[in-house]
Amino acid sequence: MLVYAKGLLKCGAPGVPFFFDKRKSFFTKTKRGFHSLPSVTRDRVHFNNNLRYSSKSTEVVEKTVIDMDSKEDKADNPALSSYDDAMEALSTLISRRNRGDRTPTSGSRDKLEQVIAYLKILDLEDKIKELKVIHVAGTEGKGSTCVFSEAILRNCGFRTGMFTSPHLIDVRERFRIDGLDISEEKFLQYFWECWKLLKEKAVDGLTMPPLFQFLTVLAFKIFVCEKVDVAVIEVGLGGKLDTTNVIQKPIVCGIASLGMDHMDILGNTLADIAFHKAGILKPQIPAFTVPQLSEAMEVLQKTANNLEVPLEVVAPLDLKKLDGVALGLSGDHQLVNAGLAVSLSRCWLQRTGNWEKIFPNESKETEIPVAFCRGLATARLHGRAQVVHDVVSDPQGSSGSTETSCGDLIFYLDGAHSPESMEACGRWFSAAVTGNKSLSTAVNGYRRNGEYSRESRDFNRVSKQILLFNCMEVRDPQVLLPKLVTTCASSGTHISRALFVPSMSTYNKVISGASAIPSDTRRKDLTWQFRLQRLWEKSIQGTDAALDHTLKSDGITALPPHDFLCGDAPHCGGPAGTQVVTSSAVMPSLPLTINWLRDCVRRNPSLKLEVLVTGSLHLVGDVLRLLKR
Repeated sequence: MLVYAKGLLKCGAPGVPFFFDKRKSFFTKTKRGFHSLPSVTRDRVHFNNNLRYSSKSTEVVEKTVIDMDSKEDKADNPALSSYDDAMEALSTLISRRNRGDRTPTSGSRDKLEQVIAYLKILDLEDKIKELKVIHVAGTEGKGSTCVFSEAILRNCGFRTGMFTSPHLIDVRERFRIDGLDISEEKFLQYFWECWKLLKEKAVDGLTMPPLFQFLTVLAFKIFVCEKVDVAVIEVGLGGKLDTTNVIQKPIVCGIASLGMDHMDILGNTLADIAFHKAGILKPQIPAFTVPQLSEAMEVLQKTANNLEVPLEVVAPLDLKKLDGVALGLSGDHQLVNAGLAVSLSRCWLQRTGNWEKIFPNESKETEIPVAFCRGLATARLHGRAQVVHDVVSDPQGSSGSTETSCGDLIFYLDGAHSPESMEACGRWFSAAVTGNKSLSTAVNGYRRNGEYSRESRDFNRVSKQILLFNCMEVRDPQVLLPKLVTTCASSGTHISRALFVPSMSTYNKVISGASAIPSDTRRKDLTWQFRLQRLWEKSIQGTDAALDHTLKSDGITALPPHDFLCGDAPHCGGPAGTQVVTSSAVMPSLPLTINWLRDCVRRNPSLKLEVLVTGSLHLVGDVLRLLKR
């Protein structure tokens, strides 16, 4: 029997689905826990022609399998088998213990000078000037804009490099070559070259760079050595003093939607934030932005005028120009990002002298070339408007069928963490669960053949929309949670239950996709999650609920009963033996939560759980890691 698997191939296309024969052991475990393919079983890989995915072609996927096979032959080379050592080394560069431990940028003026010093040590200072860069800043949508731009230019035939942040599962996600995460072999090669040189020469007051500075320098090293035609660079935070702003002469700059985020670093007004974002603009280098609030637009325009920058405001993409092609990233907000990406890509082609060579008969301004449409349709970005159908099996079933013995468990993942992105997330989720095909056709970037052949059964299913939420303590959940609830409700979607869970990853350690999943959940501090629950109940009921945060005898917060998701009036024990009606629960750990959700649909075959995972990209990444396993 062929069983569908959602795993990420180790050295290749993220999210490419594959099938394995359940009757025999298809996978072997390496000593580091990755799934690898034995060479004798390669002929058992079946690629379904009906799958839609973001890799360049099946040829890329087949090359990935070959790369994975050949890894065993290279295991005796220490430079190629020290991935865990690299992660440990990276972890030593984390200078803050918590994600919220930040200092304002006012005292960081020498940061860019330090980065330039690191580039000199690596002999990259002059070489990066040869990179043909698209530099993108913004509060919302800068990552999506980069992904669209990279996919467009790759489909135009160029060798692409892309640097984005943060990563969700593995640090190699930050570095894409030709649309694929950099291979582990190449990552280690470039990583240790940079590490050893900086260790040897970082003296005279110049210490090893902090984590993001090192990763940025590493990205430049990779793109120079890989001889990419175009480097798409996403700003990490802000712009003016961001590490990526050592780029002096990009081909074109883009500024995506601006909003209120990272106020502890960038300032408390939209004008302050726009000032930092506009810092990536360079004298007389063309720049594009999207419609902004007047407070932000005034700052952008003033900066552009001072630098003699031709700044153009780009309208959202008109779907009619795509001739029926759907965007690869879901959500109506992606039309804004896609429009910006089209303008950036067109400008890059024009300024590098490639437009006339590739599109001699195309209009420069009004028409969208077929290659552009292909790139827009195949763009993929994990953790943003991503849908994953979990495969839940009945352990007591003998046939191995998941179709009749269990309910449905579907995860909707979006790393929204600001008021603006939370609103966009709510609109997308509502459209997806109500069957808006234009926004929800892409399921994790692909579909199984016959995925929706079960639609007739869904008429007999009880659908429940569940929220799985966490956010950093520097965020304002009093704004985020009501924004999500009201947006969903206004679109006709009502979240029936909310689960608040701590993230699994830790800020002070860089982990890989194969890192062990922590199993010890004893006495985990859930103070923040209980605060989130109180805010949720207040936004739902309008009053503060007197919740009883009872621990079991072993110190672990108790899981709610499985019928908690099904009843119309769930309740938990309140103070002094009373009962308090609630629509939420604090969960002791993320692994236990995923297993509990799976148990719920196993116990109730008529149940269809649609779980929105949002509030934090770190939470989204943790969920993807668990679903991958």
